[in-house]
Amino acid sequence: MGPDDLSTLLAGAAEVVPAEEFERKLGLGRPLRVKLGLDPTAPVVTLGWAVVLRKLRQFQDAGHVAVLIVGDFTARVGDPSGKSETRPRLSKEEVLGYRDRLLEQFWLVLDRDRTEIRHNSEWLEPLGMEGILKLTASYTVARMLERDDFAKRFQQGQPISIMEFLYPLLQGMDSVAVKADIELGGIDQKFNLLVGRDIQRDEGQEPQVALTMPLLVGTDGVNKMSQSLGNYVAIADPPDEMFGKLVRVPDDLISEYRRLTLDFFGDPTEADRVSAGLADGSLEPWVEKRRMARQVVELYHGPGAGEVAEARFDQIHRDHELPDEIEELPIPEDAVRDGAVYLPRLLAGLGLASSNSEARRLLEQGGVRLDGEPLGGEDARPEVLRGHVLQVGRRRFVRLR
Repeated sequence: MGPDDLSTLLAGAAEVVPAEEFERKLGLGRPLRVKLGLDPTAPVVTLGWAVVLRKLRQFQDAGHVAVLIVGDFTARVGDPSGKSETRPRLSKEEVLGYRDRLLEQFWLVLDRDRTEIRHNSEWLEPLGMEGILKLTASYTVARMLERDDFAKRFQQGQPISIMEFLYPLLQGMDSVAVKADIELGGIDQKFNLLVGRDIQRDEGQEPQVALTMPLLVGTDGVNKMSQSLGNYVAIADPPDEMFGKLVRVPDDLISEYRRLTLDFFGDPTEADRVSAGLADGSLEPWVEKRRMARQVVELYHGPGAGEVAEARFDQIHRDHELPDEIEELPIPEDAVRDGAVYLPRLLAGLGLASSNSEARRLLEQGGVRLDGEPLGGEDARPEVLRGHVLQVGRRRFVRLR
């Protein structure tokens, strides 16, 4: 391993624990097993999620083994990281449905042929009561309450279920099962990753190194990027939608978006140059924001896609014109009930919303238009919709037939 490899793999990282072990492991002269666990609890991969996925791709390109843990069991438990309240549990069917949608999106970043995919139900479901009791004996309540989010909830009298205490222990068992050398995660996962070190040590394995990545702030400029908050950009978003969301990112996040979505995987000095230029006024925020948006679109949709998306954005928003080409789609049969079209299911079925609940939110917020006029309520007659242009947000258009 040369110094260039080390600097590339450390680029953009928030923290490496313990740092000296990271360099020692890289010098072992064998491919390391680099673990990333992702719970399928939502239908799309966001740019925030892609930050750590792209770091895993860097390890792949350096010749290491990418071990992707599909948390089909832990997703049913619920990761309490950063949560201010207990998260509702998902059913097995919901988790598997999300898994199927997410796996195809992972390959927009990872090399499918060089990725080892494991499902943690493989080793967690057979644990049984004896295995669970043995696992719980390895950690105390006091140590769990050292975790910031648990400590805050305890001090505020917010409920913490015993099941939530189990989550980091189960994630640690994932590291034991795959014999992880390194585990990746967001900075909100640090506690879980360090628990994995302890569980491995208890099981007689050499502890993994924890490498955490910064969290990407959502397009609202306030909260962590999240599907539940609607402040996200999905890596599978159509080019027009992706570009439109990115140019609405607050100006003070331009450098951070560039750093976490583009430059740590390319030229890490570019974000510094842009940051300095924006600070001293030599660079124009709107110009840099559009350049960042174009490049992110091209990263996921190929060369030239960014320029096309930018032109369409200007056509719609600056010139107030409809796109030259509007996709024409039929009204899905399952969206029609009792002679009326159920609009949330229509939007979800056409891919204009990720779920019925998101579609309802869009309708309530006036984000859905028919021939330019706001479309409210949850039902509409088919004859009112057919032959007309349905618009979601400012970037997505479908002509219904």
